[in-house]
Amino acid sequence: MTPTLDLWPIGNCQVSALIDRSARFVWGCVPRVDGDPLFCSLLDGRDPASGDAVGLWAIDLEDCVSVEQEYRTNTPILVSTLTDAGGNSIEILDFCPRFERLGRTYRPVSFVRIVRPIKGSPRIRVRLRPTRNWGDPNVVTTSGSNHVRYLLDGLQLRLTTNAPVGLMQDERSFRVERPMHFFLGPDESFSGDIATTVEEMLAYTTHHWQHWARGLATPFEWQDVVIRSAITLKLCQHEETGAIVAALTTSLPEHAGSQRNWDYRYCWVRDAYYTVQALNRVGALDVLEGYLGYLRNIVDDAKGGNIQPLYGVLGEAELTEVQAPRLAGYRGMGPVRIGNQAYEQVQHDAYGQIILSNVQAFFDQRLLRMAGHEDFEALERVGERAWALYDKPDAGLWELRTRQSVHTYSAAMCWAACDRLANAAERLGLPDRQTFWQDRADTMHANIEDKAWREDTQRLSATFSGDDLDASLIQLLDLRFLKPDDPRFRSTLEAVEHGLRRGSHMLRYDTEDDFGLPETAFNVCTFWLIEALHFTGRDADARILFDEMLSRRTAAGLLSEDIDPATGELWGNYPQTYSLVGMINCAVLLSRPWSAIR
Repeated sequence: MTPTLDLWPIGNCQVSALIDRSARFVWGCVPRVDGDPLFCSLLDGRDPASGDAVGLWAIDLEDCVSVEQEYRTNTPILVSTLTDAGGNSIEILDFCPRFERLGRTYRPVSFVRIVRPIKGSPRIRVRLRPTRNWGDPNVVTTSGSNHVRYLLDGLQLRLTTNAPVGLMQDERSFRVERPMHFFLGPDESFSGDIATTVEEMLAYTTHHWQHWARGLATPFEWQDVVIRSAITLKLCQHEETGAIVAALTTSLPEHAGSQRNWDYRYCWVRDAYYTVQALNRVGALDVLEGYLGYLRNIVDDAKGGNIQPLYGVLGEAELTEVQAPRLAGYRGMGPVRIGNQAYEQVQHDAYGQIILSNVQAFFDQRLLRMAGHEDFEALERVGERAWALYDKPDAGLWELRTRQSVHTYSAAMCWAACDRLANAAERLGLPDRQTFWQDRADTMHANIEDKAWREDTQRLSATFSGDDLDASLIQLLDLRFLKPDDPRFRSTLEAVEHGLRRGSHMLRYDTEDDFGLPETAFNVCTFWLIEALHFTGRDADARILFDEMLSRRTAAGLLSEDIDPATGELWGNYPQTYSLVGMINCAVLLSRPWSAIR
């Protein structure tokens, strides 16, 4: 069976897992999202149904002929119904506990499965085959009457269950005649009755997520799209620090055999900016508040100096990129990478994204901690870097590894940093600083227009030195660098759409990079196009294209990073925050107002 990205994420903002269409855990890292994969089957290269599969947790129904899956309403709790050839069936509920307890959020390093008989006399076989050290199945185990302990590298986990432990360890089939509960978590004795405790965890976790989703300011149309995207973006936040990772996976290739296999389990300043921007639009302020705390520490540690494009979820600056030799990769398409060399790159747009993420905190009275003068002074140091570097070469937002240019997108982000600092200064009643930053912003704006505009082709270039098309030019509208009715934006949009659109999908660019010509479209670029179509009066075209993108989602309602324009197959890391952001932003923009039905 060929693996696909038709996967269902569960999680609790500490750990997460991906579950396939046969209700098997095929990916999940401990003790956090960027840790060692306990479940690595997704990147192992072997069929998870095979006898030698490793890095998975399967509850196999004998003679299974169908699997139906759905999330519990407005939660990341997955319900899978498996039916065998004789009509016997079971229900599996999968989740990571998350709820308020003793004044704080309980989100342990744990995974819970509940198996319930639904009809007849179903028989199951449990295959829990964890790995350590990136694909090594040689995990020492010990067991007791109701538990199995797994000794991993620097971590011990315990499976507590009321299922027959001996039959489970031998992977022998047995009949399901009553509900069975599995709690894989810290190596601690389970206090109380496991069935009662796990069912309480299920109820509390359901309530927690449904209450969180209830606070979202959803648009009238596409509510299910927005709620599912928002919940999944929340799962991408490492709540302990507030960091937001770009995706829950590593090394899912951008297209077949591309070698474009990157580790996205880190916090990119750029991706996180887009994430909080989208969640702000639907009122999920808790994610913003957590992320701003993370950013304040990043800015403090930089001491007015260089800001990296990405950091670890605890703020680690060094993310050395190595390969995992034991893992063959998704469909055998290695390499599997751990870490990301992009942390060494120069990407000047980060200075703008830090300030753009923070500026709301000077104005939004709902926040528990509004920004003040000390925060402004810290951000001024970031603004100084933006001013100094906006017209200097960098690797750009697509993280080119072998060449640098002055990228219009990076320059415009630096302009936005100074422009928004002027807004914050006005809010704080600092007229001298407002004038200071606005003068700088005006100077930068004029220089960018001069250096990026190409009179002969009547369009803006993606770099100061060439005449390059790049989907990032569309973002000049979102940044308010240009207005929708500006003829220069209109002609640039026309050129970008003509040059980079492939059917219903947008490429980032169509020139050779470090790995040759790109073959897949980048999903967020299509959402950028949809936004631009809306703002330039092509609303009908925007809605058609948005509906087309929604049809490409997995059964879980999610998207990965990339898509094959010819086949519609999803590629790249999953679920990817950029793509979820695009769905939220476009739904909010295109939806009819609630007043349409009131």
